[in-house]
Amino acid sequence: MLALAVDGITSLSIKPIRMITGLGLLVSLLSFIGVLWAVIDSLTGGTVQGWASTVCIVCFMGGIQLLCLGVIGEYVGKTYLEAKSRPRYHLAARTWEEESEGENHPGAQGMQ
Repeated sequence: MLALAVDGITSLSIKPIRMITGLGLLVSLLSFIGVLWAVIDSLTGGTVQGWASTVCIVCFMGGIQLLCLGVIGEYVGKTYLEAKSRPRYHLAARTWEEESEGENHPGAQGMQ
């Protein structure tokens, strides 16, 4: 049932990919704040030597990787949606039927 739920969520939209992109952006912003905190803490002497550079690299690269994965996923998702060849819209009902040229219909009044 779990596999069926995952198929249902991922097969009809690219919403999960957009959530990953947003998560990557959020992690990148949080890692930037973490980098500032690590640099300030390192300058005040409150950390072990080498800790700040390790934290900065790990946080920044993790966020950038997730953001890049989301961007690549956006391209793959858009390609997938185009490959399905579905119409961009679906007509539920027509408001008027085409009539012979001699008869007037509401859409043809301005065209004469």
